[in-house]
Amino acid sequence: MKINGNTIKPGMVLQHNGGLWVVTKASHVKPGKGGAFANVEAKNLETGNKLNERFRSEDKVERVTLEQKDFSYLFDNGDSLVFMDDATYEQIELQKTWVGDERIPYLQEGMKVIIEMHEERPIGLELPDQVVLEVAETEPTVKGQTASSSYKPAIASNGVRIMIPPYMSAGERIIVDTTSGEYVRRAD
Repeated sequence: MKINGNTIKPGMVLQHNGGLWVVTKASHVKPGKGGAFANVEAKNLETGNKLNERFRSEDKVERVTLEQKDFSYLFDNGDSLVFMDDATYEQIELQKTWVGDERIPYLQEGMKVIIEMHEERPIGLELPDQVVLEVAETEPTVKGQTASSSYKPAIASNGVRIMIPPYMSAGERIIVDTTSGEYVRRAD
């Protein structure tokens, strides 16, 4: 779908210069002299390259809509990870480098994820916002310590280092934010 350059907003996916770009920033400028334009900052979805481009209001640009599909994480297969489409039960393998080292530890068998597709090609992967982990090891709890703003280091069951409240001990289940990797609260 073709759109005018002055309607570009952050979050849109554009097909430009032979690639797919997600708009990270867009500022609209209307100078006193000349036509209005949009300064657009975008990131290439395949390569990660950045782009700064100026679009005049009369410029036409191709807007792409990505199809979001529900998948379940099945297992680790060496350099790739195997996911199953929840609707068709088809399996796809995604390279670990594509998924990202910072997100792999949060994947758990059977976990529901959203994979964004463009023309049957995976473009993006979205993990659940929060995941339940177990505290594998931490410093012992000191009697009389309260829940203050000081946190102590711990290692979660997935091997990720995390800061937890001082009163918690190994074996407790906690909820962790998958984007920041921070402790949210104790799991029920």
